[in-house]
Amino acid sequence: MKNLINKANQVLMHTYNSIPVTFISGNGCYVRDSEGKEYLDFLAGIAVNSLGYNHPGFNKAVETQLKAIIHYSNLFYNRQQIELAEKLVKNSHFDKAFFCNSGTEAVESALKLAKKYGKIFNKGAWKIVAMKNSFHGRTTGSLSLTGQMKYQDSFLPLLPGISFADFNDFESLTGKIDSETCAVILEPIQGEGGIYPAEKEYLKKIRDLCTKKNIALIFDEVQCGTGRTGKLFAHEHYNVVPDIVCLAKGLGGGLPIGAVLSTEKFNIFKPGDHASTFGGNPLVCSGALSVLHELIDKNLLEHVVKVSRHLKKRLTVLQNNYPSVVSVRGIGLMMGIELNIDAGKIVSNCREKGLLLATAGGSVIRFVPPFIVTEKEIDTAIDIIDSVL
Repeated sequence: MKNLINKANQVLMHTYNSIPVTFISGNGCYVRDSEGKEYLDFLAGIAVNSLGYNHPGFNKAVETQLKAIIHYSNLFYNRQQIELAEKLVKNSHFDKAFFCNSGTEAVESALKLAKKYGKIFNKGAWKIVAMKNSFHGRTTGSLSLTGQMKYQDSFLPLLPGISFADFNDFESLTGKIDSETCAVILEPIQGEGGIYPAEKEYLKKIRDLCTKKNIALIFDEVQCGTGRTGKLFAHEHYNVVPDIVCLAKGLGGGLPIGAVLSTEKFNIFKPGDHASTFGGNPLVCSGALSVLHELIDKNLLEHVVKVSRHLKKRLTVLQNNYPSVVSVRGIGLMMGIELNIDAGKIVSNCREKGLLLATAGGSVIRFVPPFIVTEKEIDTAIDIIDSVL
């Protein structure tokens, strides 16, 4: 391991403070490192490995496509991409799909779509209102929408015309909107900011306001979408439909994919406006189709609802038992516990005992296990946390 770390320091840019562990295999909700130690994974590649590891249906779909053709070009029609778009459209209120390679690319695509719409259909409107404490990505455009200065500070100035409202505060939002506003973007559940769900009435008021003023409403569901909450889309919990939604992470089951879905009203991209060389290639689409097949056709969403209730129940017991656990919040298998002690230290100690977790914000422990997690595995995880606390 020491030699590997030394080599990494020699050849890799230092963009992560990587933990000195190398995983070499996984099965179900468990991964094994190069020293042979096994870990129960409640991080799932940061909410990415939705079907866990070595899932037979996922593996078969990807292996079959791997042996056929991986990539050619979006200059030609792609059956897997079309089938994936059809599956998403048929199971949503959206009409069109665009595929790229990540969440930050999906946000960039939505940003361009909204700005073009404002230019053509809203008197040249170009400004965007985002939320404080949000996270939308690390490229220049998505970073401009991220309401946390710690991510932005080294890269200023960023895109002009971006303002930030307080999350779950409708009056704060209305104070930021003017005649040049083309879009409002938010996460229905703020992820990196600390697992904060939006309030129902708040989202309904925003939907009505955006409709009235002809402003695009964009939901970033990169982390909270594609089944993470027990519904295919997080906004289904609120009975609010955005104009544009961004997906990634769990959609690919571990393969790199991003997606933007829009209603027909916002279907305004023309050839040359936007594109992605690798986006929606046959290999990643075969993996994403497998994920949707499990969620929709094999009722994995129902399983997520069932086990998430058990997770919340066990986390609530922790809150009742330990003064250091301030609150429990989240929806489905996107839960967080806020602590009044160092969350990073708790995560580190849990890892030593064979449980993988991550923080979300400085004081919150995030729980985003694979969707296939069982109640028994949840009990094992909570018992480890209990022992550490």
